[in-house]
Amino acid sequence: MVSFTFDDAPKSAATVGAPMLEEYGARGTYYIAGGLVDQWCGNWTGVSADDIIGLHRKGHELACHTFTHTRAIDLDAEAMTAETEKNRNYLCSLDPSIRIENFAYPYGFGAISHKRRLGKIFRSVRGILPGVNSGTVDLQYLRATPLIEVEIDREGVDRVFEEAAAKNGWLIFYTHDVKAAPSCYGCSPSLLRHALDAASRLKIPVLSVAEALQRAGA
Repeated sequence: MVSFTFDDAPKSAATVGAPMLEEYGARGTYYIAGGLVDQWCGNWTGVSADDIIGLHRKGHELACHTFTHTRAIDLDAEAMTAETEKNRNYLCSLDPSIRIENFAYPYGFGAISHKRRLGKIFRSVRGILPGVNSGTVDLQYLRATPLIEVEIDREGVDRVFEEAAAKNGWLIFYTHDVKAAPSCYGCSPSLLRHALDAASRLKIPVLSVAEALQRAGA
């Protein structure tokens, strides 16, 4: 399996990335921090509330990235709970049918002190430790590979797909903006299409994180 995930949810991830996945009959997972909605962060403008509703109605998964996009290591247990609940309440206020099941650490920084608590709230928690999820998988720290222009090229994408196929594993890509000239945290449409083409060629199903967990029986 392969999942395409978008952190912080820049507007281009919704307006460019989502339609590309839909061309392949696939859906992505968008880890959204409500406090970044419609905000300029220095690299991109965040999705709007209408973008979020549109993603949900087209079948993409919305997931939690805290509300203020604060590093987990800077939050105590009470603050982390408040962050996740505020974000959940915000997203569900946009459409009551939204269900928030999965979480990704802002900046990829995990915290052992939060694992048990987050594990009780979410089906999975994703970091940015690269690699294929196979064998015994830690659902509270899923591995994810950057689909980021400055970190991986087409050959690198092909290699991780080959590893996923060899291990019969679950490959998760993460990126941010999707633009012809992306930020240092994003990818170009051509790199995203190359990855989607690779999945199609190898007959590896493209699933949201929630769909992948369901298929795996987790």
